[in-house]
Amino acid sequence: MKPLQSIAMGMVVILLVVPVGGYDVLADPLGWVLVVLGVRRLPEDVELRSTLLGVAVLAGLVSVPLWVPAVVDALDDADESIAWAVNLPQFGFYVLLSHTLFRAATAAGDKGAATWWSSLVLAFGAVVALPVLIFGGGLTGLEGLAGVLVGLTPTVAIVLAFVHSGRAWAGGEADARRPPTGRTRGRPSEPD
Repeated sequence: MKPLQSIAMGMVVILLVVPVGGYDVLADPLGWVLVVLGVRRLPEDVELRSTLLGVAVLAGLVSVPLWVPAVVDALDDADESIAWAVNLPQFGFYVLLSHTLFRAATAAGDKGAATWWSSLVLAFGAVVALPVLIFGGGLTGLEGLAGVLVGLTPTVAIVLAFVHSGRAWAGGEADARRPPTGRTRGRPSEPD
């Protein structure tokens, strides 16, 4: 499995909730194991790789007690800002992952991928910042936007991770493996 495929699969496990007897069968710690394995296999020259790995491990450790239904119930009864703070490692990882992949795509000259990942940096940054404005600043009109971003942004990141998993800058197979199109400078190639 390519690094970004492992990260994306881990994010799918983290995003989906399949409750059985109060527990999530798709336990978030399992998702973080997949994420950590994917980050470890990213190319060593990827900027902030070790920091990304550390934040993924931290988010995974935070997710362990959050798998216990009693802990989740206690958080639901607590102040909403506490739930936000508990989710900071997860969304901090997403911001850092998006930034890291933006930098890797930019360095490789992949402008399309760089644009997508830079957009996700902004979107995940908004996911982190909006609760401060909502809970601390009393701007409750932003709750709808925050709700949409919390659900949509990780989904877009998962799709992009799968789409970009084969790129050389992401630790995938070299793009040279693609079969030739048989076209040169807009004209069909001639047989040898």
